[in-house]
Amino acid sequence: MIKQTLLAIITAIAAIIPATLSAQTYYDLAGDADIAIAEGRWQDAADAIEKAMALRPGNPSNILLMSNLGIVYYNLGKDSLSIATLDKAHQLAPKSVTVLMNRADVLLSMQREQEAYQDLSTIIALDSTLVTPLYHRALLALRRGDKALALADCNRLKEIAPENIETFIANGSYYSAVEQWIDAIPYYTTAIEIQPSSQLYCARAVCYLMLQRLGEASADITSGLELNPDDKELYLYRAYLNKMRYLTDDARRDLLKALQ
Repeated sequence: MIKQTLLAIITAIAAIIPATLSAQTYYDLAGDADIAIAEGRWQDAADAIEKAMALRPGNPSNILLMSNLGIVYYNLGKDSLSIATLDKAHQLAPKSVTVLMNRADVLLSMQREQEAYQDLSTIIALDSTLVTPLYHRALLALRRGDKALALADCNRLKEIAPENIETFIANGSYYSAVEQWIDAIPYYTTAIEIQPSSQLYCARAVCYLMLQRLGEASADITSGLELNPDDKELYLYRAYLNKMRYLTDDARRDLLKALQ
């Protein structure tokens, strides 16, 4: 009787130990993947995630690992594998906003805007309080010519995130698209104050050019080029500015630089 009890205990312990070790290894690998992603070590991240998923194929956390793996594959230049991985994750968890957002990001980077637009709309239907999906859909709606939806998304952004830079950029983009240049400027100005970039200086410079405020346009172009001397759009607009100032040779040089 004692021998049978001891045997049962040993059997139970033997069953527990491998599972515990496997679980620890699985989460160690997942943690290693997170660190590798944060450091941009994409191949190391892929290796860690693939090993973790192979170790515990039935773990529900694999959906998030698979979602991250899709991003990792994209950064490794494996576009088709990235989308296939994110598609599989979406099939397993069709209401996962994280999976949909990752797939939308990849699709946007691949310029597959129609599919990205569909994913963003699905995300917003699932959770209309998320800022980034509203921001991206507003910009896509403008490119699609759907100004009514773009304005609705911009207004929603002002409701839920009035101080967010994406709110200011989206609204500046909307008023630029409808050629209300003077209304766009304050949004771009606030966005620049939050996080200056060559793109934002370029966007505001266009508004100034359209309003014939050449001095302010010139200042923005200069500031933008200080941040990014390789921004071809800024050279294009400086060429336009120089043409307006009858500086033909300067305009030609800037235009050639933009084309290069």
